[in-house]
Order: sequence, then structure tokens, then C-alpha cells
Amino acid sequence: MPANLLIDSHVHLDHSRYTADREAVLDRAWAAGVRGLLSIGIGDGPATMHQALDLARAYRDRPHTPKIWASAGIHPQDAALVDQAALDALDELLAQPEVIACGEIGLDYYHEENPPVEVQQRVFRRQMEVAAARRQPILIHCRPGAAIGDGADAWADTLALLEEHWRPTGLGGVLHCFTGEPEHARRALDLGFLISFAGNLTYPSAAPLREIARTLPLTSLLVETDAPFLAPVPDRGKRNEPAFVTRTAARLAELHGIEPEGMAAQTTENFARFFHTAEGAADPR
Repeated sequence: MPANLLIDSHVHLDHSRYTADREAVLDRAWAAGVRGLLSIGIGDGPATMHQALDLARAYRDRPHTPKIWASAGIHPQDAALVDQAALDALDELLAQPEVIACGEIGLDYYHEENPPVEVQQRVFRRQMEVAAARRQPILIHCRPGAAIGDGADAWADTLALLEEHWRPTGLGGVLHCFTGEPEHARRALDLGFLISFAGNLTYPSAAPLREIARTLPLTSLLVETDAPFLAPVPDRGKRNEPAFVTRTAARLAELHGIEPEGMAAQTTENFARFFHTAEGAADPR
């Protein structure tokens, strides 16, 4: 795969904000050098988490279109909706060849309307069990806040649950849209995780995050958009899209003192190595 081609490791391609122009979004991604996308399969809740897989299949043979892989998982904001039927549906999705990870899953203590801490943690553990049985890595969402949990710490809880319930699997995962502290990154690396950075890395207020990113090993890094959210500078506040992952990669390259092409090559190699997708990522179609 040419060194200047990128993979967007986390994009909500099934989001309704792309309904009117999804193919144009994919065309712009291809033109920007994006050759792979991990389409995140959380949908609008458990009933629609299949939509990312549907898109991977719908665009599989479309020329000049990035390779699309899918994930499947239940976001912590939807934890109260989870029953055995939802877990069975997740298990079935994780068995599909286009699905390469379980997620995004984890904990979100930011909004007071989110499910209680104990519900989120129970569903997180159950999804880890399903993913482990299918030998799939996990994509972690962790958003701290004081809205729920009476002082509970989302990062402390997330890492404690991973260390207790996930470490024994040896499967690793990705901390998506990392916003934590150096200690959180260190513990995640010790668990075999990659650290993914999104467009917020480019924001003026993100100097502490950039310092953490600068210190991490190149072999541990991924880049993402989390589109349609978190558009990087200079389009902050607008709808994000996969083509913009080039800006985050360029900022990350600057932090590490390498050329953007080098960061593109490194993060693509990291993705391919971790998810065993080297053959698919290199498909020029």
C-alpha cells in the first residue's frame, strides 16, 4: 500500500447526516487518499447496529471507493435497551467476515440521562464476554463526567474492568478518540491496545492531549474522524467526514517530527497488523 494512503479507523458512516450524499462522501475520501474505513456499528441502538455491515456489503464492489470494514456493538448510552435478544444479535454480527471488532462499547458518565453506572458496567461486561467468545478485539468509548455516578470515574472504571475481564483474553483493542491522561494510555498499551486520535487533536485547547500523543510509540497509533462528529481545524463545528482524517494524521506527524506520508504509512501498518486486514487494505480497485 503506498505510504501516503490512510485508513479512517472510526467513522459512523451509517449516520443520518450522510443519507443525502453518502456516495459523494466516499468519493471525497478516495480522492483524499483514504483507502480504508472502519464503519462503526452502533446504529441508533441495538436494533440498528447491523447498518454498518449493510454498508460494507453495499459498497464492496463499487470502484474507487475505500475498503469498508464494520464493527458491531452497543454504545453505553443505549445500555438500558440491552436484553438477551440484543446480545444474541451482537453475537451473530460478530460472526460475519466483514465485522472485525466489537464496538464501540464502554462507559459514558457525561450525560445525566445516560443509564446508571451499574447498568453501563453490566452491559460492558456482557459485551466483552460476547466479543471474547468470538475472538474479536474491542473498540472502547470512555467519556468521563460528573453527571451520573456520584463522583464515579469513567476512566478508572473502564480500565479496571478491562484489566479484570479483558486482559485474560489477550485480544487487545482500541481506545477510540483518546482524551485521557498519560497513565490511562500507559495502562491501555500494557493491555495490548492501540490509541486512536480524532479531529479534536487539532483544537487550540488540546495542547495537553497533543503532548500525550507526542510521547506515544508510533507503533501504538491510529487516526480516525469519529465522523460526522469532531471535524478538525479549520472545519471545527461543521459536519466531519472521512476525507478530513488527513488533517489529524498531519498534525500527529508534526508532533512526532515525521512527514505526513510517514504517519499515513505507520498508522495504516498498525491497523493492518492489529486487525489482520493487510490484503484488503491494499486492494486498489
